[in-house]
Amino acid sequence: MKRCTVAYALSRRQWSWEVEAVDSATVGDIIIRAREMAGSVDIPADGPVGIFGALCERSVVPRDGDRIEIYRPLNADPKESRRARAKAGRAARDRAARPPSMGSRS
Repeated sequence: MKRCTVAYALSRRQWSWEVEAVDSATVGDIIIRAREMAGSVDIPADGPVGIFGALCERSVVPRDGDRIEIYRPLNADPKESRRARAKAGRAARDRAARPPSMGSRS
């Protein structure tokens, strides 16, 4: 027998379940057991999974003590978010570097 931790997280909450399984159990088998244990938590039936942060197929046989992670779609593309922050930072620097305008006098 082996024990694996199954982890799933949303943006504001995370869960983990300790699952005991036979040595030949696959990642998919262990996720099925975790879904049974999860109660009202809606764990996705498909989608990407990994072991300790490395993507893997559900057919992989994890080792005793492995952390199986269930990934969810990202709310925003990290590259696009970084570009937007960089653009905003450049705009703020440009505004700070401009001399104050004198305005019109009457």
